[in-house]
Amino acid sequence: MARKYKHLGARLRLVLGPDIAIGPGKVDLLEQVQETGSIAEAGRTLGMSYKRAWQLISTMNDAFKAPVVVTSRGGASKGGATLTAFGEDLLKRYRRIQAQTERVVGPDLEHLTSQLANGCDET
Repeated sequence: MARKYKHLGARLRLVLGPDIAIGPGKVDLLEQVQETGSIAEAGRTLGMSYKRAWQLISTMNDAFKAPVVVTSRGGASKGGATLTAFGEDLLKRYRRIQAQTERVVGPDLEHLTSQLANGCDET
């Protein structure tokens, strides 16, 4: 499904329990931590404060049996953050579920957006 408007589509939020949901914000944060090796840099890249980024990571770490992200303290080595094996698995599974969801809902989204009075030709 080729969409001209970048914001069209389903936004997948997996509610895994009363105190934990995984959605685009947390998953994007995990990807940025994986890419940058830093919670602060990941947050900056996504336009969120370090405090907010840390809160999201902490929520995920507290919710699961195994941590999602581990950190090392600063100093000469400047510290950092990395996804654990479970964090990488969580990220992979979310992206797989997201791709499957987009394939399933794509035709209906195309139909519904074609029925909009103002269209959706923005890029």
